[in-house]
Amino acid sequence: MRPDFPFRPASLPFFYGWVIVAAGTVGIVMSVPGQTMGVSLFTDHLLAATGLSRLQLSNAYLAGTLASGLSLPWAGTLVDRLGVRRMVVAACLALAGTLVFLSQSDHVAARLAAALPSLAPTAAAWAVLAAAFFALRFSGQGVLTLVSRTMVGRWFERRRGLVSAISGPFTNVAFSASPLLLSWWIAAAGWRGAWLGMATAVGLGMSVFGWLLYRDNPEECDLHMDGAAAPPAVEAPLQAAVPATPSPTTARDFTRSEALGTPAFWLVTLGVANQSMVGTGIVFHIVSLGAEAGLSEPQAVAIFLPIALISAPVGFAAGAAADRYPVRFLMMGMMLAQLAMFAGAANLASPWLRAMAIGGWGVSAGFFGPLTVAALPGFFGRTHLGAIQGAMMMVLVIGSALGPSLLATFHLLLGSYAPGLYASCLLPGTVLLAAPFVRDPQRLGSA
Repeated sequence: MRPDFPFRPASLPFFYGWVIVAAGTVGIVMSVPGQTMGVSLFTDHLLAATGLSRLQLSNAYLAGTLASGLSLPWAGTLVDRLGVRRMVVAACLALAGTLVFLSQSDHVAARLAAALPSLAPTAAAWAVLAAAFFALRFSGQGVLTLVSRTMVGRWFERRRGLVSAISGPFTNVAFSASPLLLSWWIAAAGWRGAWLGMATAVGLGMSVFGWLLYRDNPEECDLHMDGAAAPPAVEAPLQAAVPATPSPTTARDFTRSEALGTPAFWLVTLGVANQSMVGTGIVFHIVSLGAEAGLSEPQAVAIFLPIALISAPVGFAAGAAADRYPVRFLMMGMMLAQLAMFAGAANLASPWLRAMAIGGWGVSAGFFGPLTVAALPGFFGRTHLGAIQGAMMMVLVIGSALGPSLLATFHLLLGSYAPGLYASCLLPGTVLLAAPFVRDPQRLGSA
């Protein structure tokens, strides 16, 4: 795909990187059907349609999401080789097809059970949903998000924090508000109709949008990072087959294996993965968790709106701070917010502790965008950014796979979600203690 077709980005009267920011933000938002927030409102409908128990459904989600996460490093290398335009179209078409399949998943399971009499109906339903969840998580939460974040990271160097400050609030608000929108959509069109509508929006709308606007990097468009008039001196030769060029202002570009050998990679990855894991578990079981606390479904879902309102300004401030302060300081702030979020979520029946959970969730979600967009390219350069982002996304997706089953298991064994939420405080506490001792790999000058 030629970068100057159907138009030439360098001919525009402004830096095309700002279009990239807007397009990448839309791409991340359009991954909502593949995110847990996009699945959670369909959980009870799937339970009723398939006859699975909540733990069985959680384990199908676990199996599909784990398989998806393990596939993402491979997807990251494809982004580096094939480019973001091809990959965004492929991800959107795959996500749309998966949503159509999910809308008929109970019928597919019934036909599978009829064709294989030795297979129990619940086993057939579990297998169908596990396969569907794999495709959903891989194409939506995985590849579409990975492509969009990687692209934005390649267009900016000095302004990555500012970019994430602009993009982060929009994605946080969209993600937090999506359960309310989906609840309305399901009520209006039914759960099958809602999934079919999303398939049309992603398969037709986002795939064309991505093909038109996505571009791999400024150099292929005869532009320079951050909109500079001339390129900074380049210190290393090009290594990636397609899109990335060496980062002009970093000391070196790390390979994926080198990045995975640094404490900095794991500091950021484990911190955001814990948010993904526990947040996914809470969202997946939000109706049941709310009922345990004596909240109705509308009351339980309503917590997402104030979370969105808090995360937007926090995301802007965190993005601005990412250009000025070491990443470890942002991680410490995020970990403190996670501790408040998890402990408060274990006590939703208390208005004060529910408010603490909402506040902690909003703050932690605000940090999530800047850390996933700005930290890795700043630490490791752009040449292998797709592969490194793919490794990070693998851990995030695996974490999100474990979350629902973790909380469902605690609920099954102990009769409450609270012990699982308290146990989830261990990792942010550990990261909080370790963060002051982790340094930027570029400053250390070694992999």
